Amino acid sequence: MAGRWFYLSVLALSSLGLMCIFFTIYWMRSWHGGFAWDGTILMFNCHPVLMVAGMVVFYSAASLVYRLPQSWVGPKLPWKITHATLHVMAFILTVLGLVAVFRFHNHANIANLYSLHSWLGITTVFLFACQWFLGFAVFLLPWASVWLRSLLKPVHVFFGTSILSLAIASVISGINEKLFFSLKNATRPYSSLPGEAVFANSTGMLVVVFGLLVLYILQASSWKRPEEAIMTEREPLLHERE
Repeated sequence: MAGRWFYLSVLALSSLGLMCIFFTIYWMRSWHGGFAWDGTILMFNCHPVLMVAGMVVFYSAASLVYRLPQSWVGPKLPWKITHATLHVMAFILTVLGLVAVFRFHNHANIANLYSLHSWLGITTVFLFACQWFLGFAVFLLPWASVWLRSLLKPVHVFFGTSILSLAIASVISGINEKLFFSLKNATRPYSSLPGEAVFANSTGMLVVVFGLLVLYILQASSWKRPEEAIMTEREPLLHERE
């Protein structure tokens, strides 16, 4: 029964993640003219989509790899590769999202990194880069001792969940900031809840629900790897045997 609930939760979570991405795409297409890669406002529209896809959905997928029961038995090499690959994909999407917003700001002579949203976002990306480097250098390469990996694993886990929480906060503040800018001179202001505001607020709530469910699964003891798997997990990737 526990296994059935787990897979139902994964299915629901996958659906929610896709909805977060598709809702963001629909918002940018329906109210802001779609997408381009030319330095204009249409390039900026790529930013929220790429950040939601990278820092929230793909990052969450990478974090949940070791919650799959199949990863608890047999060789861990495929799961480590999957975990690292999903993080790389998340980071690539995130970097493209940053390129989109910086190029638009530079093209339109808008200052960079002045808002709380931008501070939160760039901090999240910086921590993500440090986290990936730490994971690669300590947990995958063979030089680190078992003692060092055991010491750093709680830090790695803590920052993993913290980065996801910061990513959600960045998305919510970004949605709010975008609405304030786009509806500032509109016929119906933000305070009157026009259609765009209702839809974008709903998208933000969807991201929050998705993030909370991911954090719950990451913390639920019944969905964590058994102790024996955790003990053998300390072997580095390059010493792994099939």
